[in-house]
Parts: sequence; C-alpha cells; structure tokens
Amino acid sequence: MNRLRELRSVLNLTVLVAGLGYFVDLFDITLFGVVRVASLKDLGLTDPSDIFQKGLVIYNAQMAGMMVGGLFWGLLGDKRGRLSVMFGSILLYSAANLLNPFVWDVNSYAACRFLGGLGLAGELGAAITLVAESLPKEKRGLGTTVVATLGMLGVVVAALVAQHLHWKTAYVTGGVLGLTLLFARFKVSESVLFTQKAGASKGNALLLLQGGRFPKYLGCILVGVPIYFTTGILFVFAPELTAGLHVQGTVTAGDAILFGSVGLTLGDLLSGVLSQWLQSRKRAVGLSLCAWFALVLVYGLVPGLTPPLIYALTFLIGLSVGYWAVLITMAAEQFGTNIRATVTTSVPNFVRGSAVLAATAFGQLKGSLGVAHAALAVGAVCFLLALVALSRLAETFHRDLDYVESAGGVNANVDARTG
Repeated sequence: MNRLRELRSVLNLTVLVAGLGYFVDLFDITLFGVVRVASLKDLGLTDPSDIFQKGLVIYNAQMAGMMVGGLFWGLLGDKRGRLSVMFGSILLYSAANLLNPFVWDVNSYAACRFLGGLGLAGELGAAITLVAESLPKEKRGLGTTVVATLGMLGVVVAALVAQHLHWKTAYVTGGVLGLTLLFARFKVSESVLFTQKAGASKGNALLLLQGGRFPKYLGCILVGVPIYFTTGILFVFAPELTAGLHVQGTVTAGDAILFGSVGLTLGDLLSGVLSQWLQSRKRAVGLSLCAWFALVLVYGLVPGLTPPLIYALTFLIGLSVGYWAVLITMAAEQFGTNIRATVTTSVPNFVRGSAVLAATAFGQLKGSLGVAHAALAVGAVCFLLALVALSRLAETFHRDLDYVESAGGVNANVDARTG
C-alpha cells in the first residue's frame, strides 16, 4: 500500500511538472504574437505593411528554430533520456528570452527568436513521452490531457499579461518563469521504460525511414497542421484578416489570441475526455477537424461580422481545434520506446513549423485572392491533408508502449488488434 501511494505521488509530480513546463513553453511561444506590433514599432517600424512583412520574417525564424530543435532534442531524448531534454531545452529558451530585450533591429530579433524556438522545441515532446511511459495505458490519455491543458493556460496568461507589460518586460518574465521551473525538474524521475531498453538501438533516426514508418510519421505531422494554421494565421494576423473582411471596428491580435487560447485550453480538455469516452484517438480528432473547418468557413464567408462575433468565433474555432493533446499522445503511441522521444518531440515542432508554409502561402495568395479567400484556400488544403492522413493512421488507444522498433519493420510485440 505504501509503495502504491509512493508511486501515485511520483506520477502526480511527473504530470504536474511536465504540465508546468509546457505552460512556460506556450507562454514563451505566444509572446511574439502578442507583442509583435509594439516591439517592431519600438524598433522603428511604422508602416503596417512593413510590420506585417518583418513580423512574418521573425515568426518564421522562431518556427525554423523549432523544426531544427525538434530533431535535435528528440534524438537526444532517445539517446540520453527524457530528463536531459527537459533540462537542456528550458535553459536555452530561458536564456534566449532574457537576451530578447537587448535586440536592436529585425535581424537580431529574428536570431534571438530562432534560438528561443530551438530551445522551446524540446519541452512538449519530452514531457508527453515521459508521462505516456510513466502512466498505465488506460490513464495515459488523461495524463497527457492534463499536461496539454496546463500548457494551454500558458497561452491564456501570455495573452492577458503581455498586453499590459512592456514587450521587454514580457520576455524577461518568460525567462524568469523558465529558470524557476528548472528547480522543480530535479524531483522528477527518468522513464522506467527508457532505462530498461539497454540493448535497443536508441535514437536512430534512420529507423523512421525503414519498415513503412515514414508515412506514419508524416501522417502524424499532417493531422496537426490545422492547429498551427489556426494559431499562426487566424489568431496572430487577426487584425489584417478582419480588415480584409471589412469588419467594422478594431480587432487586436492580443484579444484574438486570448479568446482563441481559452478555446484551445478547453478544447484540449474536452478532446482528451472525448477520446477516453469514445475509447478512440482517431474518432475524437476526426470530429474536432470537421467542426473546425465548418467554423472557419463561417469566419471567412459570412458577411457583417463585428469584433464581438469575431472573438466568439475565434473562441469556438480554438475549442474545435484543441485536439493537440490527443494528437501528441497518438504520435507517442505509434512508435517504439527507442525512437519515441524523437517522434514525439519532432512531430509537434514540424506541425508548428508548418505554420511557416501556411503563413507564406497566405502572404503570397492574399494579393491575388484577397485576404478572406487566401485564408480559406490555405485552410481547405490543411483540412484535406489532415483528414486523409488521419484515415491512414492506426488506432492506438489500447496499445501497450513496452516495445522497441527494429530495422525489419513494425515491431512484432504490438498487438495486431491495435494496428
């Protein structure tokens, strides 16, 4: 009984610390979207078009850092352990945030956000991998949902707080939060599944290219693309979008991010509970995707929208696309222990990085199609890619994670009933 109580205490601490880490991660990721206009004006930019274009450059630099970091931290997590990533990544992105107030132009700003993105890339994947491997299979979906829900609160807090702080103070706040959390990490234990796989080939990225794994890996990324189309375009560039839609009144990026993030937070919780109730990751994600695209069509096609209606729609869109926790859990469950951190860390960062392609396509199309049709065109492509990819992934709700991948193909230890 004492050992059971001790185990329960450790697992609760693991989930809590992982969730708080993701809170700080998303707080920092959100900061640029909230302080974009104010910080660029402070650096001397005044023309709205210039602020849009330079903001896109800096945003893309942060996303590029996250894509590079996704692979780096993922491989490190499979070779050296999940905790090594949780310590190293938080040190890097905290340092980048503390340096951010000292930037002097767009190039230095972009370089700083690249380093921040590089550090931020490791947080979520390591946290979800550790929690998924520490909890029993019937509870891990709830554990990862708690992590994601706590994380999404970081977006809400950033959207609330950063609007009322000077942009330099906001970045310092993010750095201090990260360093404070670092001390809590010392009480978290390494994954037992990882430490037991002493003889396995750990962190071998080539395994993703063998045995039919790459289509599955790519599918996990494509399923998440609508999430970062939503946060990277509909939320961050809400002022430009609504101006192009001739919305009467002012819509700010900070408020759009705030309302959308509240929706995302509740959506993460609801999709996790829905997944547990349906006993299916795929059906929960599929229902979320269809609801999301219907709301995007309303956003882009219904005339006469006002700022309050835009904010209400932004909340509902966030609610519908809040399947992030289920997606990352599903990615972790698709692959064996020896490459699980590589997958679970790189997938969310390539999903985030897809916002670079979506934002670039949006920027190129808005001149010829107009803002509304450009956003709808890019959103429709994201939706179709996600739906097709989801249909090709295996259901993993009941899968036992105690197995490894080998060069020969899908590991024989996986129960055939779970794919």
